[in-house]
Amino acid sequence: MAGGSLDDAKKNKNDEFYTQLCDIENELKHYKEHFKDKVVFCNCDDPRESNFFKYFIRNFNRLGLKKLITTTYINSPIANTDDLFGERNVVYKISINKLEDINDYDLITDELIDKIIKKRRKKLYGDENYQAGDFRSAECVELLKQADIVVTNPPFSLFREYVAQLIEYDKKFLIIGNKNSISYKEVFTYIKQNKIWLGFNSACEFFTIENGQKVKTKKVQGLTRWLTNLEHKKRHEELDLYKKYNPQEFPKYDNYDAINVDKTADIPYDYYEPMGVPITFLDKYSPEQFEILGQMANTKVDEYNFGYPFINGERKYARILIKRIKNEN
Repeated sequence: MAGGSLDDAKKNKNDEFYTQLCDIENELKHYKEHFKDKVVFCNCDDPRESNFFKYFIRNFNRLGLKKLITTTYINSPIANTDDLFGERNVVYKISINKLEDINDYDLITDELIDKIIKKRRKKLYGDENYQAGDFRSAECVELLKQADIVVTNPPFSLFREYVAQLIEYDKKFLIIGNKNSISYKEVFTYIKQNKIWLGFNSACEFFTIENGQKVKTKKVQGLTRWLTNLEHKKRHEELDLYKKYNPQEFPKYDNYDAINVDKTADIPYDYYEPMGVPITFLDKYSPEQFEILGQMANTKVDEYNFGYPFINGERKYARILIKRIKNEN
């Protein structure tokens, strides 16, 4: 894919992957009730290249937003190549309280967005620790405190730190992460505690910026995840289970007292002890039906990670450890 892989982004601190508007629309349509009278903060988004900003501008009145805040950042490719404001690398915030004259989605053109930016922008300066527009800077933290919901595609190389900040300030959020972020100790702990869960969809198509122009990447099916703490109906849809447990089909691990289940659809309906399931189970996880016990995902053993699973000495793929919840009804 253009600009390298998502895993390379974390290694090389190349975070310039942008989300397609259609993918944003397909996900956010499941959360409309959460946004009425709320302050939305897009804190990793140059509005001239961010489709998150465009989505919320175009739907500001339909969603009934109270305010939209977005902040740009020093390494924005468009800021580096385009001289809209007579100076390069200008870093600013945009704050919008109302859009009384804009009700038609199709009226939001790039030219109109430029006019909105020119009228509403206020320069950011950064501080002694962070550059202007960095989500960790004092200016951006003060804006975060004002927000009700944060929606963005944060830098993958700083994902752990980004999520920790959202949790620290007790913010609602809808963000995109690399699929591997689910198994990060810091992130998985929140998933186990039901402070974070997967969004409605999993796939996004990204584009990169090369020489000031948008370049589409390949479809990265399954390589990204929407992560959120906003409720949606899919999260509470329980799996229909049909398989009956037998020890031959569901052997136990050598290194943990749990049975192995190779496919989420094959979880036995009559088994209530610990079991290991594929990480993709999280797409089907309902907290009313299952309890998450931990994971067997890598060699870094900790409180909730028990090392890769082994059966008869053979290492298996990473697993989420779960247990059925008994329902007397």
